[in-house]
Amino acid sequence: MSKKESIKQKRFTKKEWSWIMYDWANSIYATNIMAAIFPTIFVSIAGDAGDIWWGYGTSIATFLVAVLAPLLGAVADFKGMKKKLFTVFMLMGVVATFFIALVMHSWQLMLVGYIFSRIGFSGSCLFYDSFLTDVTTDERMDKVSSWGYAMGYIGGSTIPFVISIAVLLILGYSNPIAQIFSILIVSVWWLVFSLPFLKNVEQTHYIERTADNSVSQIFRNIGHTAKDIFKQKGLFLFVLAYFFYIDGVGTIISISTAYGTVLGLGSVGMILALLVTQIVAMPCSILFANLAAKITARKALVGAIIVYTFICCVGFYMGFSLEPHQEAYETALKADYTEQLADLTDENAIALRDAGAKYFTDKDAQEKLNAEFIKLTKEQQENPEVDRVLLTFTQFLGNNAGTIQKFQSAVSFSTILFWAMATLVGTVQGGIQAVSRSYFGKLIPKERSNEFFGFFDIFGKFASVLGPVLYSTIGAWTGRSSFGVLALIALFLVGLVIMTAGKKELDALESGSKA
Repeated sequence: MSKKESIKQKRFTKKEWSWIMYDWANSIYATNIMAAIFPTIFVSIAGDAGDIWWGYGTSIATFLVAVLAPLLGAVADFKGMKKKLFTVFMLMGVVATFFIALVMHSWQLMLVGYIFSRIGFSGSCLFYDSFLTDVTTDERMDKVSSWGYAMGYIGGSTIPFVISIAVLLILGYSNPIAQIFSILIVSVWWLVFSLPFLKNVEQTHYIERTADNSVSQIFRNIGHTAKDIFKQKGLFLFVLAYFFYIDGVGTIISISTAYGTVLGLGSVGMILALLVTQIVAMPCSILFANLAAKITARKALVGAIIVYTFICCVGFYMGFSLEPHQEAYETALKADYTEQLADLTDENAIALRDAGAKYFTDKDAQEKLNAEFIKLTKEQQENPEVDRVLLTFTQFLGNNAGTIQKFQSAVSFSTILFWAMATLVGTVQGGIQAVSRSYFGKLIPKERSNEFFGFFDIFGKFASVLGPVLYSTIGAWTGRSSFGVLALIALFLVGLVIMTAGKKELDALESGSKA
C-alpha cells in the first residue's frame, strides 16, 4: 500500500482491529487491579501500611520486567518468537490474577499474586506495543495507537468496570463474594478478548534465525540497539524525557486509589470518579492524536506534561490540607473511644466498638452501629459492655463535635478535588501514552522493533519503579502520603525541561520521520 493510499484508507484492517482489541482485553486489568478496585481491597486488608506495601509490590514487578525487557525484545525479533512470548506473558497475567481471587484471606499471598500478574500484564504489553509496526503503516500509527487506548477505555475499562461496581454496590463493598467477582471478571474478560489478537496478528518484520543466533549474538544485538539510540541525539532525548514523564503517569495510575483510601476518602466515590476518567479518556485519546497531527507530537506531549504537573499539585494540596484534620480525628478517636474500650471481653461489644471505630471512613457509622445493635438478641443487648460501647461512642461524638465536623468538611472538599483530578487525568492519560508509543514506533527500524521497544519499555518500566518507590519512601519517612505525591511533580518537570530544551533535535527528528 502506498503512502497516499494508506492515508486515505479510513477503515481499519482485520489485523489493525485485532491489535486494537487487545487494549479492549487487557484494560480491565489496568482498571480493576492496578488503579481502582483491588488497591482499595488490598489496603483495607493489609492495614495502615497497605499503600506502602502496594508501592513496593508495584516496584518489584516493574523492576523485573524492566531488567528483562531488552533481552526479551532481542529474542522476540527472531522469526516466530514474538507471538510465543506474547502468549506466555498474557497467560501468566491471566492465571496470576485468578490466583489473587483464591487467596483473599492473606494480603501477603495477594501481594505475590499481584506481582506476578503485573509482570504478565507488563510483559504482554511490551510485545503488544512492538506489534504496532507489524499491523499498520507509519502514516496510520498515531490513529491506530490512539484507537487502541480509546477502545481500551470504553470497552475493557468501562463495561466490566461498571459491572464490577454494580456487584460491589448491590452486595456491599466489603462483601467477599463481590470482591472476588471484581477480580475473576478480569481474568475471564482478558482471556476471551485476547483471542482475536492470537488468531489474526502475526509478526511480519523479523530477523531470520541463523546458526550464529547464540546467546552472545543476542547480547551483541542489544548492544547495537543501545548504541543506535544513544547515537541519535533526538531519539535519546525523547526516550530520556519519556523515562521521567511516563514515571509520573504510571505512578498516578497505580497509587491514586490507595492514596485516597489512606486519606479516608470513600472507596465507592473514588471508583465512580475513576469511571469518569475512563469515559472522558475515550474521545480525548482520539482527539489527542488529531492534535498531534496538527501541532506536532512534541508540542502535544509538552501540553500533556503541563496538565499532569498541575494534577500533581492539586493531589498534593488535597492530601496536605486533609491530613492534619485526619490526624486530629484519629487522635481523638483513640483517646476518647478505642482506648477507653480496650479492655472489652464480650465478642458482641467488641464488634460494636470496631464498627464505631470505622467512623472516619464511613459517615453513617452511627447507623451502622445501631444496625449492629439491632442484630443482637435482647439478652445480648442488655450486656453491660454493649451499653458501655454505646455510651462511650455517644460521648465521643459529643466531646469531639468540632474535630469531627472539620474532618468531614475536609474529606468532602478533598473528594471534590479527587473528582476534578479524575476528569483532568481523563483528558490526557490515553493521549500521552498513545502518542508516545506511535511517535517512537515511527522512528525505529521495523525488523528490530522488539529490540527498540525493549529499550523503550525498560525506560518506562524503570520509571515505574522509581515513582512508587519515591512515593512510598517519602510517605513513610515523613509520615504524610501527600509529600510522596509532591515528589512526582519533580518527575514531570524534568520531562518537561528535556522536551523543551531538546526542541530543535526533537522537531528535526519528527520532521525527518515524515519525510
